[in-house]
Amino acid sequence: MLQVQHISFAYQDKPTLHNLSFQLQKGKNLAVMGESGCGKSTLLKLIYGLYDLDEGRIFWNDSEVLGPKFHLIPGMEYMKYLAQDFDLMPFITVAENVGKYLSNIYADKKQARIAELLEIVEMTEFASVKAQYLSGGQMQRVALARVLALEPEVLLLDEPFSHIDNFRKNSLRRKLFAYLKEKQITTLVATHDSSDVLSFADEALVMQNGQIIASESPENIYQNPTSKYIASLFGDVNEIEKDGEKRYLYPHQLHVVPKSDFQVTVLQSYYKGSHYLVEAEYNGDRIYFDSQLNFSPKTTVFLEVLL
Repeated sequence: MLQVQHISFAYQDKPTLHNLSFQLQKGKNLAVMGESGCGKSTLLKLIYGLYDLDEGRIFWNDSEVLGPKFHLIPGMEYMKYLAQDFDLMPFITVAENVGKYLSNIYADKKQARIAELLEIVEMTEFASVKAQYLSGGQMQRVALARVLALEPEVLLLDEPFSHIDNFRKNSLRRKLFAYLKEKQITTLVATHDSSDVLSFADEALVMQNGQIIASESPENIYQNPTSKYIASLFGDVNEIEKDGEKRYLYPHQLHVVPKSDFQVTVLQSYYKGSHYLVEAEYNGDRIYFDSQLNFSPKTTVFLEVLL
């Protein structure tokens, strides 16, 4: 079990994390969500032991995570951390980068392991290419393979798919998270992308201004957001006040009907492939809803909430 106990941290005099606590069972996938600057990346670095805590303690099972004050080389050996800069060696090949930390004693096993990892990240055909000739997305895939090479107990991923093309991202996610689940590798993913959360995370926590403001299953956070900030992490959201109560509704929760007391005026329609995202005005505010029809600007439309 990973235990984060009342940790606080500041860069010089600027507080970054405030009294964070949570637990994560072995083999589970935790998504850490929040806007840029909320402290996601700092949290992962603290869990890995790259910084010294100002307050609190972090444990993996019975081992305490300690920072640079206690280790000549920062970082815990049973963990791997993938930063956003990848840190590949540019003048050696993809295969050599992936196998950098693997033993040379059993050469056949090493090559088999490299081949297995390159297949997971869909980089087999680039095995002999030097890293300096790769695109940003290709480098990110190689970096993912490298942190898996020694099969860590805990894997910390900071925006692991941010540079990868959309057409390849979904396939890679499925392969990677299936592998991590099969190997029971405890994983924390700091992400902006709700697809990393809803489809693959066992648990999610939302951070804002260095604090945890929500921590439960992805389904509960998505279906019952307690603020517009939380709901907006999953895409467009509407804040509607009805009967003195604020409600946060996603575009697919508003449906076009022949008549209702929920009347809006269309401003613009955006083609999304399977449907249109319609931007409209309601009581002086912008509102968004999904529709199968392409409404022209200034069209009056009636809506109802369908949960």
